[in-house]
Amino acid sequence: MQTFDYTTLKAVCSDIRDRWLPSRVEQVHQRDKYTIAIALRTLKGRSWLDISRHPQAARICIGEPPPRKPDTFTFSQQLVHQLGGLALIEIETIAPWERAIDLRFARRPGESPLYHLYVEIMGKYSNMVLTDANNQIITVAHQINQQKSSVRPVLTGQLYEAPPALTNSIPSLDEPFERWWERVSLVPGSIKRQLLKTYRGISPSLLESMLQVSEINPQTHTDKLTSQEWQKLFQTWRLWLQSLEAKTFNPALTTTGYTVLGWGGVKPVEDIQVLIDKYYTEKLNQQAFSQLQHQLNQKINNFLTKLRIKAQNFEERLQQSDRADEYRQKADLLMAHLHEWKPGIQEMVLSDFETGEPVKVKLEPDKNAVQNAQGLYKKHQKLKRARSAVEPLLLEVKNEINYLEQVEASISQTNDYQSTEDLQALEEIREELVGQKYLEDTEYRRRSSTQTASTNFHRYHTPGGFEVLIGRNNRQNDQLSFKIAGDYDLWFHAQEIPGSHVLLRLEAGTTPKSKDLQFVANLAAYHSRSRQSKQVPVVYTQPKYVYKPKGAKPGIAIYKQEQVLWGKPYLVE
Repeated sequence: MQTFDYTTLKAVCSDIRDRWLPSRVEQVHQRDKYTIAIALRTLKGRSWLDISRHPQAARICIGEPPPRKPDTFTFSQQLVHQLGGLALIEIETIAPWERAIDLRFARRPGESPLYHLYVEIMGKYSNMVLTDANNQIITVAHQINQQKSSVRPVLTGQLYEAPPALTNSIPSLDEPFERWWERVSLVPGSIKRQLLKTYRGISPSLLESMLQVSEINPQTHTDKLTSQEWQKLFQTWRLWLQSLEAKTFNPALTTTGYTVLGWGGVKPVEDIQVLIDKYYTEKLNQQAFSQLQHQLNQKINNFLTKLRIKAQNFEERLQQSDRADEYRQKADLLMAHLHEWKPGIQEMVLSDFETGEPVKVKLEPDKNAVQNAQGLYKKHQKLKRARSAVEPLLLEVKNEINYLEQVEASISQTNDYQSTEDLQALEEIREELVGQKYLEDTEYRRRSSTQTASTNFHRYHTPGGFEVLIGRNNRQNDQLSFKIAGDYDLWFHAQEIPGSHVLLRLEAGTTPKSKDLQFVANLAAYHSRSRQSKQVPVVYTQPKYVYKPKGAKPGIAIYKQEQVLWGKPYLVE
């Protein structure tokens, strides 16, 4: 993930000053443990200023409105109490070439600030500190005591102190080429590494673009650079400093991230705030998606492994109970041939009543024939009781396995993050598993049980123009099959294979052609656990013939009056 560096900070803050200052604070909402959003009202309208201390994505920019959900964080409530109704009048850097800024709040523009919100963008040490006019700390996003840092504790009630200054040299337009060259080349090493070590205010991504513009390999050794390359790099260096001084920025997307100087840009972006907000939101969503996908897959795999072992044990016990009649038969034979028993014998070979085939009956030599027969009858009764007890347990385990395999199939439908809908679908699966007691609700706030699933289904159109909706998870599958499906629609599902519920939307009087049905069957096969197969049996029927068994888990459905098509998942693009 690209670092929100000093150059980006200057560009973003310059844009905020021009377009959003002064502004009135109307609301503060904390999006998560790292990020707050401050609603700013200007003459042109309302915007949300996002400030994040995320270890990998600390930043400040104008972002999207926060979701409408309860905010239970203490830090945001303290900010609302202190800053509500005040005006944001200034944004200034705390010290030259430092990624720490001071947001100043007063009753109205032109007055002295009553509060300062210090934002320190320093990687894993990022923080937000609210102080009064005398710099006494009122509240801190992340309190740092003496145990965490003996150099610079940050605690409520103390006086705020700026972060320790960096020891690197400060870039300057007044610095002549000879002095600049001497500093960079003093200790031999790669040009990128030496620039990073020598000067403050620069980042790896900035240097990558700077060296790319100068047509120099970042790993080139300082001893290997020609005088022409040194001169070209110095000119690019000065261009950077001139852009910062003149506040001329050209935000754009690059092949690996973004730039605010236009260097290496492949797609210009008009609004730098949109660029920054979208880049970090997407990167954090990708990160959250990967982590959540791994977590869910690991949990489900563990549950399935245990359940399959349990099912195997139950089946073995049922196989043993299949021998119940064999014990009763041997006991009957023994009772019919009591006269042949002799003390001390360990085995009798008797003829079967029906077939006449010889049957070996093992005996306990210290018991008589009647006692041995009674023992066999007891084994018969025990195995019969075991069957009646084990069969419902096995059915319960198999139903649980089917449910988790359905969840597993839903997760596997989205291997890579493409949009916020992908992350939302996984979050709904997590909430579903919390509701089904497979996961503990420790880190995440559980949704209300009455809240419906999202409607961000996969959407397609058949060759005939009919809309197709596909559930991304069990919640959406239930909503699709039992709330959205109409009388004229057709319901599709891979036959006896975990997969998504698929709905072909039809209006009254419309009839899909065979190519439409085949198209939907291909989709149902593709969005199932048998995606890698060449052909998958797919059933389809009217929604009125699809039922949810009483007490069934989410996503489970039974159907009747179905027809079968062979879906070809490899045809889905």
